Amino acid sequence: MTIQRKIKRRIIIAISILVGLILLLAVTAFFIFRMPAFGGSFEGRRLERMKSSPEYQDGRFENSPKQNTDNSLIKNFKLYRQGFVREPEFEIPVNKIHPNSLQKAAAPGFRVNWFGHATVLSEMDGVRFMTDPVLSERASPFKSVGPKRFHPTPIPLNDMSGIDFVVVSHDHYDHLDMETVKYLAKQATHFFVGLGVGAHLEKWGIPAEQIHEMDWWDEFTFRGLKIICTPARHYSGRKAMDNSTLWASWIVKSPNHSVYFSGDTGYAGHFADIRKKYGPIDISFMKVGAYGETWLDIHMDPESAVLAHKDLEAKIMLPVHWATFDLSYHAWEEPILRTLSAAKSKNAEVITPEVGEWFEFGKPFINHNWYQKK
Repeated sequence: MTIQRKIKRRIIIAISILVGLILLLAVTAFFIFRMPAFGGSFEGRRLERMKSSPEYQDGRFENSPKQNTDNSLIKNFKLYRQGFVREPEFEIPVNKIHPNSLQKAAAPGFRVNWFGHATVLSEMDGVRFMTDPVLSERASPFKSVGPKRFHPTPIPLNDMSGIDFVVVSHDHYDHLDMETVKYLAKQATHFFVGLGVGAHLEKWGIPAEQIHEMDWWDEFTFRGLKIICTPARHYSGRKAMDNSTLWASWIVKSPNHSVYFSGDTGYAGHFADIRKKYGPIDISFMKVGAYGETWLDIHMDPESAVLAHKDLEAKIMLPVHWATFDLSYHAWEEPILRTLSAAKSKNAEVITPEVGEWFEFGKPFINHNWYQKK
């Protein structure tokens, strides 16, 4: 066999192996993305409603103006190598919630309980609801891979009960958790979500009558509370960053109280627009963590979060979206330290409850710096 023929044969073998590997990866990806955790597809009436939204353009939802992000892998890699301590070096205190307390009727006033990250349990005028409930061990479609919790939840998922409804800001894994949703749905919990997100819930077997898909500025009255879907500046997608579903922030109002939940968002004029339309807010659940200089347009930093809180003319700010998962390259406690510094300069009232600690609106509350190592 000549040298040329040997070289040609080796090239053919190499190409065959490469093609085989590509086919294997394609088949593997095909079956992985068919896993229920990756959600459903969009068709029929749902798709037609999505297309009718002002935010839907050229087959996907878009921010207006479109987000400006620098996705340079090299730049982001350098930022990740800065050496910040991104996980706590001590045990985060967690106040346990007894299951019996959730089997009773919700409190008649207004109180809130931060479960970590973007999950907040609220009781407003006898109705109990949650924001972005994620009670699984990982923010991931997989049980053994992905960001793991820094701390346990105040109550295990299997002991949860009495949740009347949930609002979901968007379909990313640290905000929409399949196992939590499926468990709550068995107890007749209702879910208020952005356009398209209902397809994921239907894929998981959630009854259609428990799913309420909403566009920005839509309103719905449920058990005496007004639930309002409001704008945000972010992106979406469970299989890819394809903006296939609508992201949102939320207002929940009763005749006596109101709460605003930012979801994930960049800072923009929508906060002032929301204030103009719905008036001042009692308490804001404001995203302060998981930000970076390359993606501020869709993930605001703590200083911007305080500005957003002021734009809303909210009385009290509860910082959320920090201290639970490692999702960025900043130090794990940096978000709250920067938030408190910015709040002091802007004369904004911020509460820093421990995980699982109740805050009752209208009653005195003492902040403790539990996030700093003793």
